[in-house]
Amino acid sequence: MTLRGAVARFTANERLNFLLTNRIPRRALTVFFGWFSKIETPWVRDLSIGIWRLFSDLDLSEAKESKFRSMHDCFTRELKPNVRPIDDDPRVIVSPSDGIVGACGPMEGLSVIQAKGSSYTLPDLLHDPLLAESYRGGTFVTLRLTSSMYHRFHAPYTCRVTRLTYIAGDTWNVNPIALKRVERLFCKNERVVIPCELPNRCVLTLVPIAAILVAGIRLHFADVLLHLRYRGPKLIDCAATLAKGEEMGWFEHGSTIIVFAPRGVTLHPSITTGARIKVGRALLVFS
Repeated sequence: MTLRGAVARFTANERLNFLLTNRIPRRALTVFFGWFSKIETPWVRDLSIGIWRLFSDLDLSEAKESKFRSMHDCFTRELKPNVRPIDDDPRVIVSPSDGIVGACGPMEGLSVIQAKGSSYTLPDLLHDPLLAESYRGGTFVTLRLTSSMYHRFHAPYTCRVTRLTYIAGDTWNVNPIALKRVERLFCKNERVVIPCELPNRCVLTLVPIAAILVAGIRLHFADVLLHLRYRGPKLIDCAATLAKGEEMGWFEHGSTIIVFAPRGVTLHPSITTGARIKVGRALLVFS
């Protein structure tokens, strides 16, 4: 059996997968990995990226650079120009990231599907009752980024961002196995709430969510790294005007972004659970 095959068998064993990726010192391991991934010693970098490739489908052919200073530099890589074309249809809201659609569809009131048979409430996730209420009966899409994917995220539409909310939390794994076993998982993990005001006054909200090994989110319009050791204000004022498809920031590793839209915005017909999507492709449409 190949190493890749052995990894596939491990992944398929839900109980073992859950135990080994969650029943460990999650925060301590995440802090350690954040430090280790930034080591620029050539043999550490090369060995780390080599092992990463053995355990994943990492493809660096689209990367802007062919050499990296560290494993972290590879995680947060930029892409070559124009490899993620942006859908310029004004009716279309595009995907802010590469990802796999974990769950999607209309919300029942303020209840959001986490996984089959499991849900959470929007006020619990956002910590902002007024913002949550604006999405009553709206639409959501959960995008899961695997470790090998492109980890930067972009504006889903031309928008203004004037504030964001940092919410401290845990670092549970966010894979489908954990989502089935941990109630309200997204509401427990480290996350950032980013309301995006569109020209028509519609407000989309993006919620990047951290996970084990991934508790660092960098935003170009907030001059601070949001991570487990952040002790600054929960509410952060900013003043950013972003074009559709413009880069907003990145994860320090793969994780999850949830997109919330109010009534009047629906899923694009191509978006179904399990679908793979890339930055700039149609995600939602104005109805």
